[in-house]
This record gives sequence, C-alpha cells and structure tokens, in this order.
Amino acid sequence: MKENRPPYFAGSFYPRNPDVLQFEINKMLHASEHGLLYPNLQTIIAPHAGYSYSGLTAAYAYNAVKGKKYSTVIILSPSHHEYFPGISIYDGDAYQTPLGLVHVNHDAAELIVKSSGRIFRGKEGHRQEHAIEIQLPFLQTVLNDFTIVPIVMGDQDEVFVESLAESLATVLNEETLIVVSSDLSHYHSQQKADLMDEKIAQRIEALDYDGLANDLNSGEVEACGGGLILSVLKAMERKTNIAKVLHRTTSGEVTLDYNQVVGYLSAAIYH
Repeated sequence: MKENRPPYFAGSFYPRNPDVLQFEINKMLHASEHGLLYPNLQTIIAPHAGYSYSGLTAAYAYNAVKGKKYSTVIILSPSHHEYFPGISIYDGDAYQTPLGLVHVNHDAAELIVKSSGRIFRGKEGHRQEHAIEIQLPFLQTVLNDFTIVPIVMGDQDEVFVESLAESLATVLNEETLIVVSSDLSHYHSQQKADLMDEKIAQRIEALDYDGLANDLNSGEVEACGGGLILSVLKAMERKTNIAKVLHRTTSGEVTLDYNQVVGYLSAAIYH
C-alpha cells in the first residue's frame, strides 16, 4: 500500500483548484523575474506563509531554480505545532498537492538517516506542518523529474543543528537542491522588523554561521527556521560559496498593518 500525505493546506495557504494554483504561481514567477543565472546553485531559502503574503518573495528564489536539473530536492522545515527531540524524514511514499504527487527519495532518505543517530524516518512533524507543503507547487512548476527528501527539525538545539549539517554534507552534490523553508521576525513593528531582518540578511550573505548563531541565541534576530539555515551554512562551509538575498519584505506590505508584521526573505547560495 502506497502512503501519500494529503495537501492539508490547499484552500487556505494556497489555491485548491489546480488551474487557479498554476495561474497564481506563474503570475508570481513572472512578476519576480530577475534574469540572474546562478551557477552551481545548491541552496535556496524561501518563506512559507500563505501565498498572498509571501508567495512573491518565494518566487524570487524559485526563479533562480527555474530550468535547472536536480534529481533530488531536500526540503528543510521547522516544526510549528509538534515538538520532538530529533529530526524526522517522512516515511511515506509521497506528498500530494493539487498539481500531483511528489515522490519521496527513499534511498537518499536512508543515507541521511544512517549518517546520524538523531535523524529518523517517521511522521513526527509532518502531520500538520505547512512549511514543506507550501514549497511543493513552486517546485512542481519550475522543475521536472525530481524526488524529495522532506525533513522536519523538531528541536533546533545546537546538537541537532550540527547533526543535520554533518548529514547534509555527506549527500550534497550537483544533482541535489536544498530548500530551507523559513520566515523571519514575528509580530514586531515594521520598523523593528526591518532592523532585525536586515541583520539576518547580512549574516546570510556573509555566510556567517557563528554570527547568525549568536544573534539567534540572543534574540537579536528571529527566524522560525533559523536552525535549518545554520545547518546549511555549516554543511557548506568547506566550499567557496556565495550567498545572495534576492528579496525581502513583510506581511505589512500586504495587510497595510505595520504594527505587528512577519518578515520574509528569499536567498540563493551557490558556488
């Protein structure tokens, strides 16, 4: 029996109707075209709010991916609703969206699991988590013939950050893309959010693992997927990489309520 995770957030975070969904994604990709080609692109960071809030920002990252060839996409997600001490790779066969099934790469998943005792196959973190699902329709639009390794980090403590970094380093190759699903600051004024989010953007562009770790630990910056960003920076630190922030905004630009906003950023890391 095949086991597929249904699209729990279709109809809320993004359109349920496949034609409407495809139209919306294509419209956002067209509006965010930047004409920049990133050679050896291995990682993108993209937000995971509803498409009306952060879809355009995410589209900047997916335009960087458009037309490239990857056999495997590793999607890294925080766990918003379920705490567990470890890192969970979905043990089913596929994630489903209104655009179809996206199959799990079991071989790649097993390699990652075998590389660390803190990573396991399961459904922990995947049951009601939107941060992976929200990325999939974009990937289905810009890529062909790819599989996924959906990973949810249940605890972003340093020991798990480093464990995931070591595991990612063992599977990174030119046919693998990493997608880090993360929003930034939450529920501050627009002015404060801009200051916090600009600082995290600078840390990412500088590939500054230690600086970002210190800022996250002290609360100077916020990112719900901060530990996942750190894991990627750590995994790629042995290579000569370049990081570029492609777009940054807040929910206030959509709601026009600047008293309590959520920050969004997209970025590309390549070499």
